[in-house]
Amino acid sequence: MKTRRLALVFLPLIFQGFLGDVVAGQIPEIAMPVTTRIDPPQRVPWGPGERLEYDVKVGFLGKRGEGYMEVGPLDMVRDRTTYWITMAYEGGLWPAKVKDHFQSWMDVSTLSTLRSIENSKQLRREVYKHWEFYPERRAWEREDNGNTGEMPTDEPLDQISFFYFARTLPLEVGEEYVLNRYFRERGNPVILRVLRRDTVEVPAGTFPTVVVQPIIKSSGLFGEGGEAELYFSDDDRRLMVLMKSNIPLIGSLSLHLKTITEGRRLTPVGDPPQPDRPGPESESWSEDQFRREESGPGSLGPGL
Repeated sequence: MKTRRLALVFLPLIFQGFLGDVVAGQIPEIAMPVTTRIDPPQRVPWGPGERLEYDVKVGFLGKRGEGYMEVGPLDMVRDRTTYWITMAYEGGLWPAKVKDHFQSWMDVSTLSTLRSIENSKQLRREVYKHWEFYPERRAWEREDNGNTGEMPTDEPLDQISFFYFARTLPLEVGEEYVLNRYFRERGNPVILRVLRRDTVEVPAGTFPTVVVQPIIKSSGLFGEGGEAELYFSDDDRRLMVLMKSNIPLIGSLSLHLKTITEGRRLTPVGDPPQPDRPGPESESWSEDQFRREESGPGSLGPGL
């Protein structure tokens, strides 16, 4: 027995001696709690590597820019594994130009937002906001100005994560989903109205879609006066094929899907694989996926 215990104690040291600090750094301490790091993900229709690229049209000008929505590599936020989601677009002509870059870190297990960064420029107005969300104590903190506040929910979402959360819903025509999950009280309730089915043609092809109107009681893409409409593909992927919105001072803004890169969906260990189309298969959930990728939190991600 003593020999076996000694072997267990010295095994990490032997690995470190042979393979160096890199491998040793991947061996967790025995006393470290890991339950919060291995919660299985919820089943969702996206995964790391998904990238949707868009033509951007501003007002009556026609195509005047490009944009994308992307699920980056898994990232860690305070020992929670998250989807690193980016939405960015740029378009227009001077002086009616818009350049927005949004990032959201969404917990793979709870589908709550843990971090949100907004970097936007519209006309001569520039905005930078960095929010940290603490669902367990219903609090938010602004890293850019030091402000703090309370959240009305322990399952917060920002505007961009609502895009992705909407993709998990049944989206039955005529239904209205009322959600009190916006991270600021004044933005609740968020209403998702499923208006109709429609077939639309975009550069990526022709798609049957489900049209959803999101309403958030705040300024931004989905504010009450924005009359936004989201066209999700009428299949299990729920890709955003087309977005129409109005932006104050800019006017109408629309995103038209032009290319699709499939991601690798995460599925809990033990669930059957879900091969639904050619491309990357679903990825089984394992502790290896909690290793932080090279792109860390706070990075602004790939540019336009």
